[in-house]
Amino acid sequence: MSRKFPLLLIDVMGIALFGIVVYFISFSESYQGWISLPSSLYDMNTIFLSILIEATPFVLIGVLIAGMIQIFITEEHLKRWIPKNKFMAVTMSCVVGACFPACECGIVPIVRRLIAKGVPIYAGIGFLLTGPLINPIVIVSTYMAFGNDLKIAASRMVIGFVIAITVALIISFLYRTNQFNQSSITSSTVSNHQPSATSFVEKIGSMLRHSVDEFFDMGKYLVMGALLAAFVQTYVSSGALVQLGSGLASSTLVMMGLAYLLSLCSEADAFIAASFRNVFPTTAILGFLIYGPMIDLKNTMMMLSVFKAKFVLVFVGLVTAVVFCTLILSQGIY
Repeated sequence: MSRKFPLLLIDVMGIALFGIVVYFISFSESYQGWISLPSSLYDMNTIFLSILIEATPFVLIGVLIAGMIQIFITEEHLKRWIPKNKFMAVTMSCVVGACFPACECGIVPIVRRLIAKGVPIYAGIGFLLTGPLINPIVIVSTYMAFGNDLKIAASRMVIGFVIAITVALIISFLYRTNQFNQSSITSSTVSNHQPSATSFVEKIGSMLRHSVDEFFDMGKYLVMGALLAAFVQTYVSSGALVQLGSGLASSTLVMMGLAYLLSLCSEADAFIAASFRNVFPTTAILGFLIYGPMIDLKNTMMMLSVFKAKFVLVFVGLVTAVVFCTLILSQGIY
């Protein structure tokens, strides 16, 4: 296996210990004689498990696709497919992302593998932003959640696409290198120097090994992000946040902040957003629908496992500013 055995053993033992803790919290009622926990902890545990169960399948799909990219797609293929022109490369990556049904947590390992193979970071960012936001599943769920309202679904798609291209183009002028942190550089170097498999069966085996590596690299950050999101949902009152949003700008910022903290799956967030329809204006609702899939709490944790902390901080600030400004400037359209 490309991953060193001691590191793999540590990850497995950590997951096992964490699973034991979650098990005892979940079933502590059976041990009431010697365990007494506050009810809020049970609520947090339930939310945590629901986020984890919801996100894990998408992460598994993402790491399998990342493994396929590592084994079956070469740097030469990518050089032929990606346009040299920055604007064309960004547009192409956003269009491909829009057609690709991926969750915001499952797309991080795919983007890491693409960039490690030679895709420019700005093209990778375009793919990362549009994949969870504009894919067909998300648009259909948005259409249904808002009572077959095509206007909201279309606004989410069009405005989100414009924002993704804008952010990716700004990134193309700010950064030339891949901005990987040291652990990702080491991982990519090891992966790219593995002996190439010859037969199809060997390639499948190598793909699965790389997928396992990616899963353990990403999985622990997904757990931490889900735990933080569950803590926020349990101990931070949504009603308190709603009271902060009285004007157009403040309500938009509140809904963007709520989307970040709740860390909902992009395939289901529209149903939560629809519940605020009679409380906030359309601009604020779109802030929730567009900002959340682009960047949220668990997604940030996973990005920190791949990219330099400074880059992630700039990226989060850039996405926040562009989403907010674009929505405020375009509010007259809808």
